[in-house]
Amino acid sequence: MIRSMTAFSRFAVEKDWGNATWEIRSVNSRFLETNFRLPEAFRYLEFKFREVARKKLNRGKLDCSLRLDTSSAAEGGLSLNQDMARTLLESHQALQEMAGIKQDIELTRVLSWPGVTQTSEVDAEQMEKDLVSGFEQALSQLISMREREGQSLAEIINQRLQGMTEQVGLVREEMPAIIQWQREKLLNRFEEVKLEFEEQRVEQEMVLLAQKVDVDEELDRLDTHINEVTRLVKKGGSIGRRLDFLMQELNREANTLGSKSINAKTTAASVELKVLIEQMREQIQNIE
Repeated sequence: MIRSMTAFSRFAVEKDWGNATWEIRSVNSRFLETNFRLPEAFRYLEFKFREVARKKLNRGKLDCSLRLDTSSAAEGGLSLNQDMARTLLESHQALQEMAGIKQDIELTRVLSWPGVTQTSEVDAEQMEKDLVSGFEQALSQLISMREREGQSLAEIINQRLQGMTEQVGLVREEMPAIIQWQREKLLNRFEEVKLEFEEQRVEQEMVLLAQKVDVDEELDRLDTHINEVTRLVKKGGSIGRRLDFLMQELNREANTLGSKSINAKTTAASVELKVLIEQMREQIQNIE
């Protein structure tokens, strides 16, 4: 299956440490380009994210952004060590009895005593794994969308290839009539100027003319390139560069066909071929 290079995906990660959202936008590019917008604290993970993208994609410009929200973890992160707090209160009561005085305890001092309050620490290693996993999920969504877009591109390309095949067949069918028309035109010209001619001389002139207008080679190459494009589209994978090269070859043959044309029908076929090729080229620029 072929893939388009234009797509978008969003994937949310919800864990105990908070929430994260990945957004990836992809457009066409000659190579694989990855740009990341990450929170400053996670810049060190950029290389790992690039490696993940490189294993899954071959071409395209990716803009990847990560948004983090750890406020929910911070809100529930403070806990009271009740056993220690109770021990401190009992110790304060015992001291009052020993000293024979009564003094109210300041609870803020109890809370500030080491170990009375505890904050739950985020497991940094687990958080990294969750972010990498989320990025992989976002990439999978992106690839799925690129494949759906690629399927639409394949249908468009196959339609254009069918149109090209029809034009090549039209020229093949027309060539015998063109040669016969050219022969009659040459004979009429000889008669108009009242020149005596030999059959052998006419045949020699026709051979020379046929060589100039012979397009069998161009038609054969067009058929070959059309078959190769069809094969690649059916095969799928990363074929954008190969298809782009084949468009150049198809255009070259269509131009040669037009330059050899001596008939309005073959000229029109050449123009139609170039239009179809250009339409395919526009779509192929977006194929991975």
